[in-house]
Amino acid sequence: MIRGPLLNPPLLKGLAAAGHGARVLVADALYPHSTGAPPAASRVYLNLCEGMVPVLSVMETLAQTVFLEEVTYMANAEGGASESVLECRQRLADHRHGGGQQIAWSSLDRWAFYDACRGPEVCLVVATGECRPYSNFLLTIGVP
Repeated sequence: MIRGPLLNPPLLKGLAAAGHGARVLVADALYPHSTGAPPAASRVYLNLCEGMVPVLSVMETLAQTVFLEEVTYMANAEGGASESVLECRQRLADHRHGGGQQIAWSSLDRWAFYDACRGPEVCLVVATGECRPYSNFLLTIGVP
């Protein structure tokens, strides 16, 4: 199921353990990484310093590594998409999951997003160095 340029061993391990329907949280540097996901979820810390590693780089790499069925993002305070969400949607517009389908995009308000991220399907948390608020994504793994 894994394909692409990803080299990070803990991230590869976490993705290899994730099957169809599993969820991966890609979170900005402001997200509560230790309490905002199930205790059993693996955590990969890519937040070396501010801006490194940015959420867009992680999202693009993951889209080249596994099939993404759906991306749910945290809506901003006004209920819309943040700048980083718009960037990611644009960059991933041509990615397809199994059967050639486009990735489905949806949003949840902040509190509903936190609740979804604490669900048992979340098996991996990726902490990025992204400092722009509302740069949080919950990815659902698809099939080839």
